[in-house]
Amino acid sequence: MRAVYLVKNGKADQAFEIRETENPQVGALEIRIKVEAFGLNFADVMARLGMYPDAPEKPGILGYDVIGHVDALGPDVSSELKEGDRVIALTRFGGYAEYVSTDFRGVVPIGDHVGAAKGTALATQGGTAYYMAREMVNIYTGDHVLVHAAAGGVGSLLCQMAKANGAVVYGTAGSDKKLEYLSSIGVHHPINYRTDDFAKVIQKHIDQTESNGLDVIFDPIGGNSVRKGFKLLGSGGRLVLFGASSMTSAKNVFSKLNVARGFGIYHPVSLISPSKALIGVNMLRIADHRPDTLHRVMLGTVDLFNKEVIKPLSGGEYPVEELNLAHAALENRQTMGKIAIRW
Repeated sequence: MRAVYLVKNGKADQAFEIRETENPQVGALEIRIKVEAFGLNFADVMARLGMYPDAPEKPGILGYDVIGHVDALGPDVSSELKEGDRVIALTRFGGYAEYVSTDFRGVVPIGDHVGAAKGTALATQGGTAYYMAREMVNIYTGDHVLVHAAAGGVGSLLCQMAKANGAVVYGTAGSDKKLEYLSSIGVHHPINYRTDDFAKVIQKHIDQTESNGLDVIFDPIGGNSVRKGFKLLGSGGRLVLFGASSMTSAKNVFSKLNVARGFGIYHPVSLISPSKALIGVNMLRIADHRPDTLHRVMLGTVDLFNKEVIKPLSGGEYPVEELNLAHAALENRQTMGKIAIRW
């Protein structure tokens, strides 16, 4: 089979090579999938830049999610899936390949009508959003919810889930086009973080409405956005962290330290006294240590999709020969929605 290997850290046009390699073996609890397409995630960019500790050693195969057809099942797989079924899957790397094996609890069926970008979006972005919005916090009617990077794959689905639960939704994005998209999916307060300080905009609204403050914040950015967000939380508020994309703009050790300081330092008393919570999410750890939870999350995500509660946004498909272009576009925040790479 062919697979895309990360061979060096740095620019997208120098980082990857397509190589021939052996098909992966099928473990006792695994399903092997013949891959139609694999999805891109911002963690892939972090791995390419050498900023993702969990990434496989070089040369290694990245990739968290795929869409394709079941090719083989391990002997201990307890699933109604059979060879030939079309599926989406969350993979623990290895997705940038024509075949991948993964734990069967990270594999769920998907209809033939679902495009590659939307399908792979349901696996990683959808699963991450569902886990945060349905497992880690509860969102109720009237809650005030802030979603950073709201036009991205995870962010847009978080906005849709929060709105479906009756929340007042704030979303940050970096262009007028993205703000228009946020309005189209029902975000009540789209905020351009490039022209406005999101904290000042939201604080003004809090003051005008005399509300308690924000109830939930979803933050994949890190750095100063965490410190600002924490101040906006009301009593009982929860700040969910699921990334640190601000690190990609840090070009040396000093700027990285500045980003790290931007998070702030939180003593337990600073959480107990105002009754606030900081929650970290890493879906790789859930996949590693709570596979049954992952299976429940993925089934729940696809159910919401089938009921049209959530509609993932396709960011387009690229042929595998243009992987470097797709990576660069994602890194430079030139995309909206999920990007899929097709063999």
